[in-house]
Amino acid sequence: MRYAPHPATLLLGIALASSTSLGSAMAQQSPAQQPFEQVATFDHQVTGVAVSQDGRIFVNFPRWTEDSPVSVAEVMKDGSLKPYPDQAWNEWRNARKDEMAPQDHWVCVQSVVADSQGNLWVLDPAAPAQDKVVAGGPKLVKIDLKTNQPSQTISFTEEVAPQGSYLNDVRFSPDGRHAYLTDSGVKGALIVVDLQSGKARRVLDGHPSTQVEKDVQVKADGQVLRRPDGRGVEFAADGIALTPDGRHLYWQAIKGKTLYRIATDTLENAQASDRDVAAKVETIGENGVADGLLITRRGDRMIVTAPEDDALKVRVLSGAQGSRPTILVQDKQLRWPDSLAEGPDGTLYFTTSRIQDSATYKPDAPKSLPTQLWRMKLDSAEATGSLTSPAQPQQ
Repeated sequence: MRYAPHPATLLLGIALASSTSLGSAMAQQSPAQQPFEQVATFDHQVTGVAVSQDGRIFVNFPRWTEDSPVSVAEVMKDGSLKPYPDQAWNEWRNARKDEMAPQDHWVCVQSVVADSQGNLWVLDPAAPAQDKVVAGGPKLVKIDLKTNQPSQTISFTEEVAPQGSYLNDVRFSPDGRHAYLTDSGVKGALIVVDLQSGKARRVLDGHPSTQVEKDVQVKADGQVLRRPDGRGVEFAADGIALTPDGRHLYWQAIKGKTLYRIATDTLENAQASDRDVAAKVETIGENGVADGLLITRRGDRMIVTAPEDDALKVRVLSGAQGSRPTILVQDKQLRWPDSLAEGPDGTLYFTTSRIQDSATYKPDAPKSLPTQLWRMKLDSAEATGSLTSPAQPQQ
């Protein structure tokens, strides 16, 4: 990993106020002017990012196109990567899978999230290359940030993480009692986890809200993104966001454009039938193709990654029915904005995983794909989308 800071000197609000076409404004700015800054670059493909309450930064590297030498790491102040919680958890190698226990090794980590109670949670779908699930490998692990030791491991059975699944992202209730996951695999679903008992169950399994939208084709650089064998992007329910009060959960598929939500008390009711849960799903509007979602602590703004546009967008959650998000920042450097995290001071951190540049879609690409971690300030009204003259919605 290489550490490459270059401070931004122009506040996002100034950039927004100077132009109603933020995309062109950002594309023309020099590194010293852009409202975001590069925190670090990595030699491998990154997806998740988490920032603890005391400002520690964590990232993860899934085994998609390579047998990555590190799965979860802390980004140290000098820019180095420290395997987390230790080297032993990061020793899994696909070539040695028959020699290692998947229960206490990172097999193919997709997401890291810091909660409000001093823990880092690691979500491991255990499906290298998003292919076959390693038996006994799917898990959600809690690590105490004071001791840097795992304090709870919730292993998922085949009923929760069957073959074809890919547990993607996770959010936690403010009271620390429940976790909500997306499954972006062959048959999309949400997973509800009781963190006290460790019991988990699939909901909205196969429901239209958690599936790919067949009329959507994910594009990159203006062209439909396809593998060499002709297959396109097929990620089902992926991005997920929870309101600060914990009352509503939002999600959408990557191969989709529609944002959905549901009241969490419905999800937490283990006695509710599939039909009852399905009846409570609300269609919020269209985001366009999106990967990561994050509702800021203010609670009235959702940050939306827009990989087709090399951009981040912002959605006003109190907006009119049918409203769409507006461009927050756009730059050709932002190749597939992926995961989002809010730091203790309100700074937004986000990764660029460069999926469209990976060997999955470009056979000549290096298996070890350089990727980036960025940050930008979200401490003003302008930076959270409440402008008097906002950028126009993307059509």
